[in-house]
Amino acid sequence: MKNKYGPWGIVAGGSDGVGAAFARAMASRGMNVVLVARRVPVLEASADEIRARHGVEVRTVALDLSAPGAVSELARATFDLEVGLFVYNAGGDDRSAAFLDKDLGSHLELIRRNCVSVLEAAYRFGAPMVARGRGAVVLVTSGAAWAGGATLAAYGATKAFDLILAESLWAEWRTSGVDVLGLVLGATDTPSLRRVLDAKGGSYGALADPGEVAEEALDHLTDGPTWICGSNNPGGGSPLAGLSRRDAVLAMSRGASASSEQSVKH
Repeated sequence: MKNKYGPWGIVAGGSDGVGAAFARAMASRGMNVVLVARRVPVLEASADEIRARHGVEVRTVALDLSAPGAVSELARATFDLEVGLFVYNAGGDDRSAAFLDKDLGSHLELIRRNCVSVLEAAYRFGAPMVARGRGAVVLVTSGAAWAGGATLAAYGATKAFDLILAESLWAEWRTSGVDVLGLVLGATDTPSLRRVLDAKGGSYGALADPGEVAEEALDHLTDGPTWICGSNNPGGGSPLAGLSRRDAVLAMSRGASASSEQSVKH
């Protein structure tokens, strides 16, 4: 991986869960990693573990990716590195609620983290990859992108943005030596998901293993534009494609109202 894409990888949202699993998997394949997240203690603990286990270089950058200027600050903090792989994993939503039951500031923060910062990261870090003729970008999205749904309005919309962005960049960069993958996750066993389910008193059910998710994604970086984890047809289309748009929206809404909306979140 280091020889194919470059010596450094960045994982946005890399302190725990799927992001930390990506960082460990990249390090196990010889790549140095930059971990980006808000919580400094968790970030540093993850970095120490990766250094000790894999013997690679690890940098940490403490940032809130919903803050204006966060991605430009990340670019400054890594200006001296050849970044060959960028994984944008930040962007989960810890509370499903009706659109008007969340304050406007929360919606705008989600859009900045899940859309504005994703686009800026793809632009700032993808441009040098295209110029070099090698690199890879992974945008982690969600099954919430397949259709609108009650209590998922802003979250699902942002994840649809990420999916379309990934697919479009794949189409533009596929002949330039840069691989792009829109990684669609279902319910995955992360600390944030467990906190949400514990607070609701819900059962965990079948959850994907973050380590297996990360390894699967890295194994299929060249199989874009879209990879659906846990699907019998991971390169296929939406599982709701056989429904009319109205029925797909109603199906997504029923899932949310039955407290199973976390099955489309990461």
